[in-house]
Amino acid sequence: MDEESFREFLPTSFGGGGADFDPAAQMESVRRKGAGLPEPKAAKSASSKHGGDSDEDDDSEDDSEDEDEYPVSHEIVFKTHDRPVTTITVDPAGSRMITGSTDCTIKLHDFATMTPNTLRAFKSVDPTATKSSANTETHPVHVAKFNPNSPGQVLVISATTQAKILSRDGETITEFVKGDMYLRDMNMTKGHVSEITSGTWHPRSYDHFVTAGTDSTLRIWDANMRMKQKDVIVHKSRAAGSAGRSRMTAVAWGSQVEGGNSLLVAAALDGSLLMWGGEGPYHRPSGEINQAHASNTWTSGLDISSDGRLVITRGGDDTIKLWDTRKFKQPVNTTSHTSTSSQYPTSNILFAPNSSSIITGSETGDLYILNPATLKPEVVTPVTPGSPLISVFWHDKLNQIITGSANAETHVLFNPKNSTKGAVMVMSKQPKRRHVDDDPSLTTDMSQGISADAIVVPGSGNATIQGSTYSSRHPTIGLTASGKSRDPRRPHIPASTPFSRNQPDEQHIKKSIPLSSMREEDPREALLKYADKAEKDPMFTKAWKATQPKTIYADLSDEEDDGPEKKKQRT
Repeated sequence: MDEESFREFLPTSFGGGGADFDPAAQMESVRRKGAGLPEPKAAKSASSKHGGDSDEDDDSEDDSEDEDEYPVSHEIVFKTHDRPVTTITVDPAGSRMITGSTDCTIKLHDFATMTPNTLRAFKSVDPTATKSSANTETHPVHVAKFNPNSPGQVLVISATTQAKILSRDGETITEFVKGDMYLRDMNMTKGHVSEITSGTWHPRSYDHFVTAGTDSTLRIWDANMRMKQKDVIVHKSRAAGSAGRSRMTAVAWGSQVEGGNSLLVAAALDGSLLMWGGEGPYHRPSGEINQAHASNTWTSGLDISSDGRLVITRGGDDTIKLWDTRKFKQPVNTTSHTSTSSQYPTSNILFAPNSSSIITGSETGDLYILNPATLKPEVVTPVTPGSPLISVFWHDKLNQIITGSANAETHVLFNPKNSTKGAVMVMSKQPKRRHVDDDPSLTTDMSQGISADAIVVPGSGNATIQGSTYSSRHPTIGLTASGKSRDPRRPHIPASTPFSRNQPDEQHIKKSIPLSSMREEDPREALLKYADKAEKDPMFTKAWKATQPKTIYADLSDEEDDGPEKKKQRT
């Protein structure tokens, strides 16, 4: 082989780099195209060259300004859940995203490790799974929020009575106590006695958060005290037929620019909207509106502006209302907006990071960006047409809008001009080169573990390979069915028997179940073993042993072997 052929044979570079990679073309490939979106500048310039008048040029300039103002020109899509995405949160640095769903799991995504063709979660966690020998209980996830003052903590609220704090890696740090459901006075219970619907962190304190429950209470917790809440706020409903109680549907905790006390606002199912000073006391609300929204409608969206002066609510009565905290009596503005809270009770509405806009989703799958002064839409762009848009999130540092929909998709909207990191960083990377192990027909997806039915036992006569035979030969290698690693330090898991998949083996029964050996023993023989001991050392009649009378039986003669003569019956 000559020198020139040898150079052609050797690779010119190693790793993921390549000379044919075009970052600009890759970024352009994720540009959104649809109604309500401005056209690319290249298309605009081409149309202006072919006889476009001055009015069209002015419109093009306005569209380009809108494109630069809102990060909605490009998007990437995550399909990591199986059911509707109900909550989204991103840590303050913008490096990790967590999504929750009605499939009872939260998914952890790391922007730094993803490439355009590896848009997937690196970990899946079920925060409410409680495993026993009989069943596994899971619950939908309502809220997942990073602590703005301590990014290592994530508040997770599911359809249970107990809130949890997880680490940024999905490990449980604290699980808070459940209240006593038999106590009538809610001030005396140490935790919620029914399902928690919402919750949020304190805007400045790193170890305080509040939860709202269907037991008509708000409870303020200290992250360092899991056995009892710090304060209890009991809402006494005035609605007829409510018996003084009403479900709390949403809660928000905001700060004020002037540096004063924080602000705590909550909504209830009876239509009331309540406000307290965030630092207490909480004996009586500083502001209360009884019919803020229609009674018996679920107010799912609630948020406070960054300066603490405005409150936005999205009610189940198909309205969006803006309130002024300084004149907390009548709404400043109202607009109609179809509600999705009856089917998706976590449908939210949020202020933009600088409070210059308001974002929310719709039942048609459109993203609405509203003007906070008039509540009129400035941008309406389709994200998941035909599938309701449930959860929205606008990250201030990334300047990217993240949405979760009923079709289990998570969309990250951005603009390469004014967005940083996050999706921009992902789309700036070269796609990962596919390896032979990336072929799904040649490998097994281990992200969710291996089902017991997919393991082929050697010698079973099954000629079809349904799973990894390596895992069947090495049961301590890989993942369990729940997605956790098989740690050799874990206790021994009983082997399956031919009689039942969940029936443990004989050795496991003898070690784990007391007196299990009596299962196969004759009860008569088991009792007769203690006959002599019961006669010599009685347990229950030992106190009267010295005074017990001697049992006297009648003596039978040889002639009376069959016993005493029986009386003859009359004929």
